[in-house]
Amino acid sequence: MDFRDEVLDQLDFYWEQWRPRLDGLTDAEYFWEPVAGCWTVRRTERGWGWDFSFPPPDPPPFTTIAWRLSHLAEHVFAMRFANHFGDGSYRMDHHDYPGGAAAALDRLDDRHRRWRDAIGSMPAERWSRPVGPAEGPHAKRSYLTLVLHLNRELFHHGGEVALLRDLHRSTGTAG
Repeated sequence: MDFRDEVLDQLDFYWEQWRPRLDGLTDAEYFWEPVAGCWTVRRTERGWGWDFSFPPPDPPPFTTIAWRLSHLAEHVFAMRFANHFGDGSYRMDHHDYPGGAAAALDRLDDRHRRWRDAIGSMPAERWSRPVGPAEGPHAKRSYLTLVLHLNRELFHHGGEVALLRDLHRSTGTAG
C-alpha cells in the first residue's frame, strides 16, 4: 500500500469539498462570537494574538471561526511543516495571526499548500519512521499516524467552521 497516495487522496478530497465553502467569508463571520467568553484572534499591543492557555480550561471556551482557521493554518499546518520540514522555529505565542477573513484564507491556503507539498514529496520509507521529539509524547509514532491525525484535525475543525458560517447566516447576524 502506498500510504502517501492514500492520505493525499483523503486530504485532497476533503479540501476540494470544504475550501470553496469559505469563499466570501466576511470579517463579521470571522470574528463572530456567538456566546460570551469566546476564544478568538485579538488585536494586542504586539500584533494579532491568539487566545490560548496550556493546559486549556475545563471545559474549554467556545472558539470563533477566526480561532479555528488560525488553529488549522498555524498549528496544524505551519507548526508541523516547520517542525518536520523546516527549521523548527515556529512558536505558538507569536503575534502574527491574520486580523481579517481575507488574510486568514490566504494564510490557510498557503500553509495547506506547503504542508501538502511537503508530505507529498516524502519518500515511502519515511511514512513508517518515528516523528521524533518535535511531537513530544508522540515521538515514537509514525509519520503516517501524524498525517492521519492532522487530516482528522482539518475535518473536525473544518466542519465546525462550516457550521458556524451556517449559524451566522441562519440567526440573522449576517448583514
